[in-house]
Amino acid sequence: MSKVIRIGTRDSELAMWQARTVQNALERTGHQSELVPVKSTGDLNLDQPLYEMGITGIFTKTLDVAMIKGEVDIAVHSMKDVPTALPKGIVEAAVMKRASNKDILVHKGIDFLENKSGKIATGSLRRKAQWLHRYPEHEVVDLRGNVNTRMQKLQDNDWNGAIFAAAGLERIEIKPDNYIDLNWMIPAPAQGAMLIVAMEKDEESRKALALLKHQESQICVHVEREFLKVLEGGCTAPIGALAKIQDDHIHFHGALFSLDGTRKIEVEKSVPVAQAENLGKFCAQEVLNNGGRELMQHIKTALNN
Repeated sequence: MSKVIRIGTRDSELAMWQARTVQNALERTGHQSELVPVKSTGDLNLDQPLYEMGITGIFTKTLDVAMIKGEVDIAVHSMKDVPTALPKGIVEAAVMKRASNKDILVHKGIDFLENKSGKIATGSLRRKAQWLHRYPEHEVVDLRGNVNTRMQKLQDNDWNGAIFAAAGLERIEIKPDNYIDLNWMIPAPAQGAMLIVAMEKDEESRKALALLKHQESQICVHVEREFLKVLEGGCTAPIGALAKIQDDHIHFHGALFSLDGTRKIEVEKSVPVAQAENLGKFCAQEVLNNGGRELMQHIKTALNN
């Protein structure tokens, strides 16, 4: 008798949707599971030596701790929120088929795009930098919270618009009519992808999750996250990356921006899929050699002050 797999998830509407998607997929392959919503880290002692690899994922830490303590078997994440280095003992078990990777602008009318004045909301350094790169006269204000909270804050404030990941709004069916695709904005590495992690020693859960893997999505997000990992060096920075497979080739577009959007160092490459393994690393090294190393140091200094 196979075990009932306990699926750890945050309790936001989007996180619950993602967890139920995994639960349904497991049921279709004959595996029983149950959802275990995990609350915030407030009552957990994170000073204990649970981490050995400097994990900083604000959205994943609570679930990592629950897995390490044996309270859940697997955890479901928006992959773009997951640090490129997982805690010791936790491994990637499956990347599901990727949804839309696009950023969108939810707006209150787009006439402001023709003007020098505009106020846009986002909590993302990447989105802020790219918006200011394109619209340097605009003001970008900070926006935090889950997607429902952010949508409400947009309505409650005098902003012209706010930037969201299309996938999140589509998944919980709150994508409004008043939006435009930001096709010029390079998405976050792995945006639109869902990652399921498990304990390395949990062979039963890992075997069940192996049936949910989507190979093309997995290849693309690994290239993007390798690009991020090599560039970042443990620092949050305005980094965009997108890999797509077409005609047996993988096409990559990545960029590093300054915090104020005035500088952009980008790279584009296309190679056969068979050569994808180190593509992200090579592209990151090209950015670093073209001024990215100095720019990353400037970003780290600015963020630490």
